[in-house]
Amino acid sequence: MTTLSAMSTSERSRHNGRVERDAAIGVVGATGAVGTVALGLLRERGYRNVRAFASSRSAGAKVDGLTVEEATPAALGAGDLDLCLFSIGAAGSRELVPHAVGGDAIAIDKSEAYRLQEGIPLVVPEVNGERALEHEGIVANPNCCSIPLTCVLKPLHDAAGLARVRIATYQSASGAGADRMEQLRAQDPADGDLEMDWAFDGEEFDEEAKLRAETRKILELPELPISATCIRVPVMVGHAESVWIETVEPLSPEQARELLASAPSVRVEEFPSPRGAAGEDEVLVGRIRADRAADGGGIALFLVCDNLRKGAALNAIQIAELLLARRPVPA
Repeated sequence: MTTLSAMSTSERSRHNGRVERDAAIGVVGATGAVGTVALGLLRERGYRNVRAFASSRSAGAKVDGLTVEEATPAALGAGDLDLCLFSIGAAGSRELVPHAVGGDAIAIDKSEAYRLQEGIPLVVPEVNGERALEHEGIVANPNCCSIPLTCVLKPLHDAAGLARVRIATYQSASGAGADRMEQLRAQDPADGDLEMDWAFDGEEFDEEAKLRAETRKILELPELPISATCIRVPVMVGHAESVWIETVEPLSPEQARELLASAPSVRVEEFPSPRGAAGEDEVLVGRIRADRAADGGGIALFLVCDNLRKGAALNAIQIAELLLARRPVPA
């Protein structure tokens, strides 16, 4: 598989070169929780031709030194953007992404609008990066829990095969957007509670169904048994997941720890925490131990990820860089 970590020397050189740093990139939803992080990451990574887009309410405001433009079909479809990173929710993406693609930009969309649509790649570069190259104008950026989960599951599956996976998530306020973050800041700590604030179909929350479906699509294991329980916790940034994994072939905790220590974008720690993950670009994983309740043996572990960075904005930028690295370099 083609992943960022598996690029050839020549590809890495081009990946870090002039062509992609001069690419015209639009960040749509630039004033939101993910959009502001995306702008900062693009600046840190040396991109010079970045434009910020948001709704009419934010047009004219300044964010990360850029003047915000209104995200209209005409502006996004004008043909002067190479890539658009969308973080505006499913309804907005369904309306605006086709216009950006019509203007010959590649759209990398964070919402659920296109993630499970047939023919649209759902990509975590360290896991299935080659699928991004199969796009027809749109690449979907997975859910902020699916990204770190698949980064951890992939090396274990390659080594021993996945038989079944059970997950409990502890998702921070920032996963619900900037308004929820402000609510948490204003909240008396004594009022903190655990919540389940996603759409409910009478059996499971849509976040749980998305986590199962997206993980299956990214790993290309459409029948993998996955059960998830998702919870919102009073933490500002950092999604955590307890994961119980049963494998086809025997896998010891020591073997799992060794595999994860060498996996791209994964860092093994004894006791990962949301506070420790905030501002980091890696998935932190620890508490790697035998699952004593598994009939045939299994592994239990705990992972944490900054959901605004690797769980959203950084993953989208990595997709962009993977695509830009494959562009022809002009003479």
